[in-house]
Amino acid sequence: MIDADDPRGILYPARLPTFRRVPAPANLAACVRWFWIPVWRLAPGRTSRQNLLPFPASNLVVQHDGITLSGPSTSASYRDLSGYGWAVGALLRPAGIAGIHQAPKQIRDAESTYEAPGLFADVTAAMAAPHSITGQDLAVEHCCHWLRETLPEPGESALLANAMEDIVAADRSVVRVGDLAERLSVSVRTLQRLSDRYVGLPPLAIIRRYRLQEAAARLRAEPDTTVVEVAADLGYADQAHFASDFTRTLGMSPTAYRRDQRA
Repeated sequence: MIDADDPRGILYPARLPTFRRVPAPANLAACVRWFWIPVWRLAPGRTSRQNLLPFPASNLVVQHDGITLSGPSTSASYRDLSGYGWAVGALLRPAGIAGIHQAPKQIRDAESTYEAPGLFADVTAAMAAPHSITGQDLAVEHCCHWLRETLPEPGESALLANAMEDIVAADRSVVRVGDLAERLSVSVRTLQRLSDRYVGLPPLAIIRRYRLQEAAARLRAEPDTTVVEVAADLGYADQAHFASDFTRTLGMSPTAYRRDQRA
C-alpha cells in the first residue's frame, strides 16, 4: 500500500499551496489510497503554476465549482492557480475506479464533470468552516460516507489489480511486465486485462510511471546521486534510455529537472 507521505507525484514541492494528504480509513483502503487537499490564496494578479506527474490512477475531485472525475494520465501536466480556492480529491485505487467508471481507459488524459449534488453540497459547506483543519476533516468524512454508500464491495479481480499496484509501487526491482506477472502468478495476458480494466493504462506504462516518479523524487532529494546511478537503480539499460523516457514524460531532461529544482 502506498504511504500518504510518499513524495512521488509532486514535481516541485516548494511551489505547493497549503497541502494535506489524509490516509483513507481502513474500511475504504481497498478503494482509496488517500485524500489530498490543497488550499490557496494568492494576491490579485498573481498565479502559481503547479506541475503534476500524477500517479497512474484516477481521481474524484470536489472543488468550489463542481465535481470532476480525472482519468489516468500519460504525461506530466500543469495547472495555474489564482485567487482563492481549494479542492478535496480522492486518489482512487483500481478497485475504487472500477465502482465509479466501467472503462477508465476511456477517460485517459481527460477530466469530466461528475454529478453528485449531495456530496458537493456537504463538502462545500465543510470547507467553508472557520477553522480550516476542522473543515477539511469534516469534508473528508463526507467523502468517506459517500464513497462507502456508492462503491460496491471489491471483487477478486479488483483486489488482484490492487495487488498489482502495490507491487509496482513498493518494489523498484519490478521493471518489466514479465517481472510483474511472475510476482502475481498470472500470465502476461491476464495482467494486461487487469491493467486495462482497472487502471486504464498498459502494465508497462504503470511500471514506468512509478519508476519515473521515484526518479524525480531521488533527483530532488539526493543531489550527490548521479543520473547514471538513478537510471541503473531503476532498471534502465543505460542513461540514454532513461533520459529519453524521462524527457518524453516530464517534458525536460533529468539534468534540466535537477537544475530547475536547485533554482
